[in-house]
Amino acid sequence: MEARLLRWLTLLWLCLGFAILYSASYNAGLTEAGDGLRYVKVQSLWIGLGLLGFTVLSNLPLRYAMSLGGFGVLGISALILVTLLPGVGVTVNGSTRWLGVGPFLVQPSELIKPFLILQAAYLFGRWQSLHWQIRALWLGIFLGVVGAILVQPNLSTAVVCSITVWLIALAAGLPYWRLGLTAAFGVGVSIVSVSIKAYQRQRIVSFINPWADPIGHGYQLVQSLLAIGSGGLWGQGFGLSQQKISHLPIEYTDFIFSVYAEEFGFAGSLALLLLLATYASLVLWVSLRTKHLSHRLIAVGGTVFLVGQSLLNIGVASGALPTTGLPFPLLSYGGSSMISNLMIAGLLVRVAREHQGDVVLMPRSRPDIKP
Repeated sequence: MEARLLRWLTLLWLCLGFAILYSASYNAGLTEAGDGLRYVKVQSLWIGLGLLGFTVLSNLPLRYAMSLGGFGVLGISALILVTLLPGVGVTVNGSTRWLGVGPFLVQPSELIKPFLILQAAYLFGRWQSLHWQIRALWLGIFLGVVGAILVQPNLSTAVVCSITVWLIALAAGLPYWRLGLTAAFGVGVSIVSVSIKAYQRQRIVSFINPWADPIGHGYQLVQSLLAIGSGGLWGQGFGLSQQKISHLPIEYTDFIFSVYAEEFGFAGSLALLLLLATYASLVLWVSLRTKHLSHRLIAVGGTVFLVGQSLLNIGVASGALPTTGLPFPLLSYGGSSMISNLMIAGLLVRVAREHQGDVVLMPRSRPDIKP
């Protein structure tokens, strides 16, 4: 029951995102390439690949999926390091986060997320039975992954990955004093990063008072707030956003929620928040009923990456948080993000299928398959 409901909620979220992307990206596609459907066509490809990963992981027993977590983390970590090689990584807006694959760009720091969940759940789910050398090795690898993402530079993704691993460790019951020291270290690293990078400091300053420089550093947030405010109670109507036309920057990625809020208003925004709350509540309900600690930890990590990151994106768009480069899961344009998020959703569906120790058969599944 929970697995089917979670699957349909994921598809509802995905369809809603596809519709909003169509509206948010049409003008940009028309201006940049003479094809209003340019971004929608490319996103369709990524959705197809993401649904393939979703299907595989929702039908793959979690014990097998977790055995792939370590290999995935190591393999994609190597790709993250490759982005740092001069002449290899692709730089966009001052950050070198991408690798060119033919006509497309791939972002390894997004693709590592489902594997990071799996390996963290495996590690902390068996923490007491593992030798200290294994613990130290994987903690060092996690630290190295976050450090490599931070160097790109990509502070927002590094912070989200760190918080996710930290919350998985917290849910696993690790001692509070160790978690406290780790959190203090992470905050210290973030402060140092902000201190030595002027653009990150400027984002914080413009977040505090974007109207002090409305056509400069505060431009993105000001335009986002104007879009959200223009939505009123019921919105301007689907496809009728005005801020997305030559005003709102990167309207189909980081600020796609602003377009949604302008077109669907306060009521539509509440409906989206209700969808996120329902999704998170269902996963929480499943995690509380599961018999396996590692499965519960997968649910925690998946919820942070999907629902938690969505709330962070909304916070940025509404001025509650400093401007970052975090996309809205299953809404924003981006291939690596779409594939990663659908894979995570597939893991959550699988947790729901195994939460009582028995596999709940999905439609068209073979009755002789056992977990």
